[in-house]
Amino acid sequence: MLAGIAVAVVLLVVAAVVVVPRLRPPGPRPAFQLPVACGETWILGTYPGHDDYDIDFFPTSGSAWGRPVLASYAGTVTEAGVNGTLGSRTPQNPEGPHGTGAGYWVEIDHGGRWETQYLHLLEPPSVKAGDRVEQGHQIGRIGSTGKSGAPHLHYEQRRAGEKVESHFDGVPAGITTDDREYEVRHTSRNCRAAPD
Repeated sequence: MLAGIAVAVVLLVVAAVVVVPRLRPPGPRPAFQLPVACGETWILGTYPGHDDYDIDFFPTSGSAWGRPVLASYAGTVTEAGVNGTLGSRTPQNPEGPHGTGAGYWVEIDHGGRWETQYLHLLEPPSVKAGDRVEQGHQIGRIGSTGKSGAPHLHYEQRRAGEKVESHFDGVPAGITTDDREYEVRHTSRNCRAAPD
């Protein structure tokens, strides 16, 4: 009898810890910035079959390979590693076979049930699960690992587990549906404050 009560209490505690936070409504949208270097203008694009709200980042000039990927807002890293298979596309072998999934990737929890994801990084992320990052903190470099045809950053904002239109510097990104191929341009204001 006591064992049954103890099990019931444990199950209630687990339910409260796991289920109740998921029932809370999301908090206000964080002040996300572009996940690329301050002052640079980037092409944000999508194409049919890419999924609504998925954004691919390409620089307007120069090569994408190895460019810094920055946290678009402060938070805690929840995933950092490999999703799927890596493939073998590198700056030295850009036409090598692609892999599957996200390749090297990072997911950050920003609180209030908001998350961001950063896919197809060049190499293992420079952060690990549990790390606290500030906005503008470098978390990796742009590559073409996983299911990727060219070096770029695939980026998503998620609210309560669902993808939503990304906002940067308080403005909607303009990438919404994947019904056609299109692009927009934005300039990054992801500028870290100077140290005190």
